[in-house]
Amino acid sequence: MELRIRGERAVLRGHGGANAREIDPHSLALGAELADALHEWARVAAAVRRAAEKGGQQGEAAPVVSRRGQQLAGRVATVMGTPVHFVDPVTDEVVVVPPAAAEQAEPTLARRLFGPVEIGNEPTPWGTGLVVAGFVATVVITAMLALAAALAEETAGWVVLLAAVVVTAGLAPSLWLARRLPIVRWLALGAAAGCVLAWFGVLAYAL
Repeated sequence: MELRIRGERAVLRGHGGANAREIDPHSLALGAELADALHEWARVAAAVRRAAEKGGQQGEAAPVVSRRGQQLAGRVATVMGTPVHFVDPVTDEVVVVPPAAAEQAEPTLARRLFGPVEIGNEPTPWGTGLVVAGFVATVVITAMLALAAALAEETAGWVVLLAAVVVTAGLAPSLWLARRLPIVRWLALGAAAGCVLAWFGVLAYAL
């Protein structure tokens, strides 16, 4: 696939030579944001090229246009899963831009929340982390048992169970999302452990 500008528009075309059909980026599954960025880059590149043809000073504009074009070509290559031949609109040089590797691609919000998160090369702080988790677990156990005791004195056992279910269900989504986040994951571990242990006391109050 080749990325070049035609007039003031960005176009993509296959490797069929001069007879290959040129395609508007909006016609491909690139996303509206990327397609608009390509056309915006093309308008700037066309203006820089016109200035160069008239003998004007390009200054730092030409390198900026080239870098931006290669960045966009890299995004197109990653989305399409194929290398993109980027035709520099100022110098007409062709640069092959490969798709980014999966681990090098910019992580999406979903990947940050549900997928592996790069924490770094530092050793895992088990000592400090477990101390924090233990403190949070103690707080959660105390709170849930206090709630269960108060309800058991005034209401039936099924109300105690219902309240514990509501508290646990309310905490579960947040704990799941935080399980891979640095630092916060220790708080989530403590809260999850506290909920599990507190249920033994809740059942004792309810039954």
